[in-house]
Amino acid sequence: MQRFICYQLFSNTKHTVNINPTRTLFKIACTTDIPALDKQVFKKYLKLPQPSNKILATYIWIDGTGEQVRSKTKTCKHEPKSVDDLSWWMFDGSSTGQAEGENSDVFLKPVAIYNDPFLIGGKNKLVMCETYNSQKKPTKTNHRYDCDRTMKAAAQYKPQFGLEQEYTLLGRDGWPFGWPKSGFPLPQGPYYCGVGACQAYGREIVDSHYKACLYAGLEIGGTNAEVMASQWEYQIGPCNGIDAADQLWISRYLLYRVAEEYGVQATFDPKPMSVGDWNGTGCHANFSTEQMRKENGIKAIHEAIEKLKPRHMTHMKQYDPSGGEDNLRRLTGKHETAHYSKFSSGVANRGVSIRIPRQVDEDQCGYLEDRRPSANMDPYAVTNILVKTMCLNETD
Repeated sequence: MQRFICYQLFSNTKHTVNINPTRTLFKIACTTDIPALDKQVFKKYLKLPQPSNKILATYIWIDGTGEQVRSKTKTCKHEPKSVDDLSWWMFDGSSTGQAEGENSDVFLKPVAIYNDPFLIGGKNKLVMCETYNSQKKPTKTNHRYDCDRTMKAAAQYKPQFGLEQEYTLLGRDGWPFGWPKSGFPLPQGPYYCGVGACQAYGREIVDSHYKACLYAGLEIGGTNAEVMASQWEYQIGPCNGIDAADQLWISRYLLYRVAEEYGVQATFDPKPMSVGDWNGTGCHANFSTEQMRKENGIKAIHEAIEKLKPRHMTHMKQYDPSGGEDNLRRLTGKHETAHYSKFSSGVANRGVSIRIPRQVDEDQCGYLEDRRPSANMDPYAVTNILVKTMCLNETD
């Protein structure tokens, strides 16, 4: 009988960290010992009454890495009921990898609006934005622009998405939260959907994030502890068209902010632990059209899989911000993944590229699950190419 303990023996192995200054993924450690601030003092100011004619709108956008979010807040005189009530804004793109210093202003275009769970006490909002350069052209990391055009072109198919976002919690030093410093916890086994102090690391963050998503108005479908210690998952959807990607980006922002309040980091690195026998992190994309959801929709599902097969490598280039490099570390054919270079499909098989869930096979209708996208994927890029391939019949 295996005895569950919190930690195994410490390891003397020295782990080196490689940080790409343009695309910082997993190992983002604080360079100084940042003191914790008194949350009770902060609550005193949150409780101050907010004038009814002062609404705080936090504009959120994707920066030059294609995977990190930035934000800043402005005061509005009226509560915005839709994005049409919000003006375009600007930011310094030379500080976010999106412009040069001599022409640094980048435009923010509001595209989706949600309730703000952080600045409580007023009708404050979170605003998802697209980014445009000085010529009002989409920036390189503005994949929403083309995705929106695709979703409108395929509206008759009524595409729906459910996105399963996995992530890992880290301490400020960049080491997994709850793990012994320079050591490892018990091997994988007790953590998936685990309960208990030695099985579930950071549940307070997970549940706080869940509630924040609900307050914001997101279609969060659920959450669970994942296979690796300190690894978790939540699901956004089902959502129609562009809404799935908008909501996933906002949910990531909420996760960053919630974790920040606990002095913890959240990472979407596809392979946060390369040393040892640990699972990677993905963002599985569940996809369906109206035809797939109807009686005998399994036929349309199999037809869609046949369309995906010849475009496997084309899709892989869109499934992580590096164009495939990040996913190469994760999709090894082990740890519930298919191999990066091989397309496969099957029923209830977590070692394939495209999985047909058991219930879908029994019902003969429903959806398919694309297990290839990495955790740090851009949902605009992923949902875009899925619709282009399966609905608009785009080929290479």
